This record gives sequence, C-alpha cells and structure tokens, in this order.
Amino acid sequence: MSTPFPFTAVVGQDDLRLALLLNAVSPAVGGVLVRGEKGTAKSTAVRALSVLMPEVDVVAGCRFSCDPDAPDPACPDGPHDGGPYLSRPARTVELPVGASEDRLVGALDIERALAEGVKAFEPGLLADAHRGILYVDEVNLLHDHLVDLLLDAAAMGASYVEREGVSVRHAARFLLVGTMNPEEGELRPQLLDRFGLTVEVAASREPDQRVEVVRRRLAYDDDPEGFAARWADEESAVRARIAAARGLLPSVRLGDPALRQIAATCAAFEVDGMRADIVMARTATALAAWAGRTEVLPEDVRQAALLALPHRRRRNPFDAPGLDEDKLDETLEEFGGPDDDPEPDHDPDPDPDGPGGGGRPPQDGPEGDAPAGDVPAQGEPSQDGRTPAGQGAGEQSPVRAAEPFRTKVLSVPGLGEGAAGRRSRARTEHGRTTGSRRPRGTLTKLHLAATVRAAAPHQRARGRSGPGLVVRRDDLRQATREGREGNLVLFVVDASGSMAARQRMGAVKGAVLSLLLDAYQRRDKVGLVTFRGSAAEVALPPTSSVDAAAARLESLPTGGRTPLAAGLLRAHEVLRVERLRDTARRPLVVVVTDGRATGGPEPVALAGRAARLFAAEQLACVVVDCEAGPVRLGLAGRLAGELGGTAVTLEELRADSIAGLVREVQGTSRRAA
Repeated sequence: MSTPFPFTAVVGQDDLRLALLLNAVSPAVGGVLVRGEKGTAKSTAVRALSVLMPEVDVVAGCRFSCDPDAPDPACPDGPHDGGPYLSRPARTVELPVGASEDRLVGALDIERALAEGVKAFEPGLLADAHRGILYVDEVNLLHDHLVDLLLDAAAMGASYVEREGVSVRHAARFLLVGTMNPEEGELRPQLLDRFGLTVEVAASREPDQRVEVVRRRLAYDDDPEGFAARWADEESAVRARIAAARGLLPSVRLGDPALRQIAATCAAFEVDGMRADIVMARTATALAAWAGRTEVLPEDVRQAALLALPHRRRRNPFDAPGLDEDKLDETLEEFGGPDDDPEPDHDPDPDPDGPGGGGRPPQDGPEGDAPAGDVPAQGEPSQDGRTPAGQGAGEQSPVRAAEPFRTKVLSVPGLGEGAAGRRSRARTEHGRTTGSRRPRGTLTKLHLAATVRAAAPHQRARGRSGPGLVVRRDDLRQATREGREGNLVLFVVDASGSMAARQRMGAVKGAVLSLLLDAYQRRDKVGLVTFRGSAAEVALPPTSSVDAAAARLESLPTGGRTPLAAGLLRAHEVLRVERLRDTARRPLVVVVTDGRATGGPEPVALAGRAARLFAAEQLACVVVDCEAGPVRLGLAGRLAGELGGTAVTLEELRADSIAGLVREVQGTSRRAA
C-alpha cells in the first residue's frame, strides 16, 4: 500500500482542511463537497484524511463492518451474538465515475443462484464504505442512476438490493466527500443538498506559497516514506486533537441564542427546507469542540454559515456560489440577543493554528440595460455619429437576457446509445426492459425469463438430477432496456445587426438561457457558435458546463451583417470534431435567427448549401424563429426546411403555450408551408 501524502503537509487550503477535520470530529455534519480548479490538492487532502481518522472496531469476519457493541440486526452476515472483534483503520473507498450499479450496491452471483439455488451476494462499495469515507472524484460527472442510489443510501443509512427475486439490506453510513471542477458542469440539486459543507479551492497566486507546494511535492515523490516520517509528529498531534474533540463533543452546549442566530441566518438567505439549519447546528457544535470549548460562540455560527450555506442558496444553476458576508454579519448582529457572549478580543478564528473563515460574495452581473432608443439598431452609429467607446463600428454592447421560462422538450428522433441523461430515447443500462439478447462481453443485466427459456430445453441432455437448473454461459441472456440519453445541444446564435434591437436581443438571450436551463436539467453537453459581421466563432466548445455557456451568452455583443452560411459551416465543423471524440452522443442543433443572410457574394444561396449539409447527414435541427413585427418573411421557416428540421417561434417555445405539448425535432426534411 502506497504511503499517502500527509494531511498536515498540505500547503494553504485552510477552508478545505477545516471542513474535512470537522467531519472527522462529527461525522453527523454530513460530508464535504470540494469545488475548484484542477491541481489544487482536492484529492490529496481527502485521501490523507483517512490516516487521521480513529480506528473502528468491527465484528471479525463480517463483510459489512458491523460494530460489535451495536451490530446490525439485519446484517446479511449476521446475527452477531458476541464473538471476537478486531480494530482496523477507517477506510476511504473511492467510487469511480464510470462504476456500474452492481459495483456500487453489490451483485448477485447469477450462475450460482441458478445452478445451485443459493443466494450468493457479493457486497459492493457501499458496504465497504460503511463507517468510513466514500470519496467520489468528479462527482458532478456521476451517472444519474448512481446519484439516485447514493441519495437513497445517504438518506436512509442503508443500502437495499432488490433484483432477480433476492432481497438484501445492509447498513451503509459513511462520510460522503466529493470533489468537482465547476467548469465541467454542476450537480443535481438533490445531491448538492446532501453534502453538509462545501468549500471553494483555488491555487494560490502568491509565489512563495507556490514554491513551497512544489518543494513539498517533489520531496514526497522522491521519498514518500521519508517525507511522511518528517511529518509524523504533526500528524499525531492532529489525530490526538480529533480524538479529544470527539470526546468533548457530547458536552458542547448549543444555547438558544446560537440556535436563534442559525435559524435567522437560514431564513435570511432563503435556503430550502430545514436541512441547512440542522447542518449549521452540528457544524457550530463541532467547531466549538475543535477549539476545545463547551459553549458555541457567535464566531462558530458565522463560520458554520460560510461552510454550510453557499451551495444551498443557489436559486438556479447560473447563480454564483457564496454568501454576502456583510448580510451575514448584519443578520448575526440583529439576532444575537442580549444573552450572547461578548465579542472576544482575539481573532475569531476557531482554529488558532490554521484553518479559518471562507466563502465569497456572489459575483455582480452585467449592468442594467439602457433605454432602447439610446442605442443604434442594426449596427448603425448613434445620432451624434459616434460608436460606443471601446467598440468597433456596427458593434453594440451586450444586453441582459430576459427572464428565463420553462421550454418545450426538444428531442432527437430515433433510438440512441449515448450517455445517460433525460432528453432522447436510448438503449441504456437502466430503464424499462424491452427484450433480451446474448451478452456481448460481461453480463451486466440478466433477463431471467429469457435465460430460463434458453436453458430449459437442454436439461435432460445435460443430465439434470437436482433441484437447480443446469445453466451454461451460452444460456445467459442480457436484458435490453430503454431509457433516456443526454445529447450534445449545439446553439448557433445570430448576433448580427438584424437581431440587435435591445428589447429583441434580450428576448432572444432569454430564450437561449431557458434552453440552457433545460439542457442542465437533462444532463446534456452544450456548445455555442455565434455569427455576426463577416465571420462566425466558437464562443464555447462542447462542454458539460452549462454555467460557462450562460456566461458567454450574457457577454455576447451584437451588430454587423449576418453571415449565416459561416455560422452553419462552423457548427458543422464543431459537430464533425465532436463525433470523433464522443461517437455515441447524438447532436441536437438549435439555430437561433430570423433567417436573414447578408454579406458576401450570394449569401442566401451559400446559406442554403450549408444548411443542406445538415439535412444530408440527417442531423436533428430546430430553428428558433426570432423574426418580429407585423410583416414576417418566413425566412427562418425556409431555413428549417433546408436543414431538414423544424421551426418554432419564441412564443411557441414556451412549454405553457399549449398545455402538455411535447415537440419532437424531425430528422427528415420538412419545409414550412
């Protein structure tokens, strides 16, 4: 077993280290979500934590780590009536992003079950993580079905396996720690709320601190055991402090003034439900114990808020995480009450030796829109003949998107085999069973009835004499299932002068923002191509970060001519490259335009030829018709026909325009009437 990097040797990252230590003191806090850029010691710190955790007593021979003082009465390896026990270090179990359901919850030995008639259950990672740490790197990329299983286990403290007539239940209480890079996409709100605390990490910009990081890492890589030995005293001190804080924790008093501050803070930041209040109370108590106190002070409540609330105050996926610390201080002062302890004279850092406060205020958005009459339309100069400062001729400053709305479902026709998601029909490992087939490679989902039918005719020839079926590998049948996949939604947005009127472009951005929200909920990848002036550009290559797409959209300038053909050709090239990277993910192209094509020789004919490339490859396309005014030319509808897709107006895009209507993008050519 390799020697882990010492926890106490991690440079900086005070909030990260504090959040992990508080969970080591009080596992009831509920785990940690670590958000930050790559290369910031997220995984290193998590893996190092297990070395500091106190050892656990387990029943000897129990695969589910039952506590000998309080064994699980429903343990599959039980009942445990006394008997020997042993002490072992707490485990850190890593859940790979691409893990199967069987690997997570456990698997039934199908061949033994059919051939011998026994229920041979092999525990999964949830059983291994019981009374330890379950670590998920890149947790935001975890498949939805695994997220659902984690949610169930975290909520109930147990894992249930129901399949092929076998029912198994075992305890699964663990410290859930996840790391993620927000640039690769956000978490589902349900899983986000399951993490007790969250911290934002970033690489230091101080040269001296970066030098120390490199120096320690090189020393560790050269001699891991020697490096760990040099930090052994510090590690022992922290381990002893954790044990002391655990012993002190039951004696810590959480008074009514502190509870009032906790409740007022959660109410002031409008967090949903009551879990935030409970987590803040447990965190404040752990902070007091970590500091060696038996009384929760206001600074404990403040620090608990900075760790427990940032990820819970997000009202939609595009809100920046963090807290307004001025508002937090005002709330704590207002609801402090006369019974509060006086402000201490010392620095209110709960850990005088290291980790301190965290959090950051939300980022300010773009400034409000100016009146429409103050900005020239279609890239023309203003009335005094000048263009806005810092902009080229014909370019206008970005406008704020209109309020997003719930959109109709746009899906790709046919049956795909892409990554799990919630948009289009696909063959998946999870979903409703539609049939069976011979397994290609490892059997993952047994179709029991089909397997029995395949084996039944051969029982006499195989000399069956006992109660079980004589089953051979050739008899096994894989269940084929149908569910939903995530797609690549590529937005091709017209940012030309014909779209540039402020009120109109605000509505267009609002529509695209609404579609981005829909893509976030359906677990899609997104990309953004824009065209204006004389060329098109890839504003955002395909990514899982819908936040990044929303940020690019918000800062999108407008003006100039309409190089529609250039936009379509650039989008076609993006799809070609992406097919090489991800062959199974099917694209959905959303062109947002009024259909006009100007600039260059024969712009309309060139745009038509570019559009027919999409039709020839039967790519699913939808045109969001942004044409406005009493007289409409129907150019967007004509473009949709050449693309082989459909056209919808901004009004038709709203889900509530026709109750319950679900529009499917057509993969065959259909011209507007």
